[in-house]
Amino acid sequence: MEGKRETSSVVSSLQSKRAAAIIPARGGSKGIPGKNLKPAAGKPLIAWTVETALAATLLDRVIVSTDSPEIADLARRYGAEVPFMRPAHLAQDDTPGIAPVLHAAQWLADNEGYRPDMIMLLQPTSPLRIPEDIDRAIELIREKGADAIVSVTPVEAHPYWMKQIDGAGRMTDFIKLDQPFLRRQDLPEAYALNGAIYVVRRTVLLERETFFPENTYAYVMPAERSLDVDTTWDLYLADLVLRDRVKNEFV
Repeated sequence: MEGKRETSSVVSSLQSKRAAAIIPARGGSKGIPGKNLKPAAGKPLIAWTVETALAATLLDRVIVSTDSPEIADLARRYGAEVPFMRPAHLAQDDTPGIAPVLHAAQWLADNEGYRPDMIMLLQPTSPLRIPEDIDRAIELIREKGADAIVSVTPVEAHPYWMKQIDGAGRMTDFIKLDQPFLRRQDLPEAYALNGAIYVVRRTVLLERETFFPENTYAYVMPAERSLDVDTTWDLYLADLVLRDRVKNEFV
């Protein structure tokens, strides 16, 4: 009995240092039908995220959550785990983005006794992130003692310069300022979520059901790695960038 307790303690200690990636990839998509399987630089879009996650050094497991047998087979071919199929009610157009991650974390705990310290969400629509981005986000959550790390990128269109248009076509400031900023260099720094990386401590995720608990820090990524594929134009740009990367790797 004593040996069993010691073994359990060792397993618990090891799991507390682990980070697992969840890649949510449902079969349906409104913007681009079958988006996760669309080709980008000779590979299905989801393959780029799977391969990048597997190339990272600080991830313990790379798991795809999907309702699609085709995506499941493809994910396995590229090296990801698909230990379960996502329930249909968690693969709808209006399903909150956190829902499949919560389901995955709970399923792994209930069915495998697997409880890593950190859960990372890697959306397949961010194919330009690199393994170092993943590892650095994990290092950062440890260095800061943070509950979560979320990736951001400096904004191109600053919110202080944004406008709104009323029904008559009249333009007004989107954010009312006492004094306008006339030069870009005078603007305060502003960042936008880029959707590439969300990492949160598993206990915090399950207790609060959010990727943005109070103790959340930012991981800043450059614009050239922050593309989020939502439209056919985004997919075209991703294809161009990834083809260029592949070409330069072999030059």
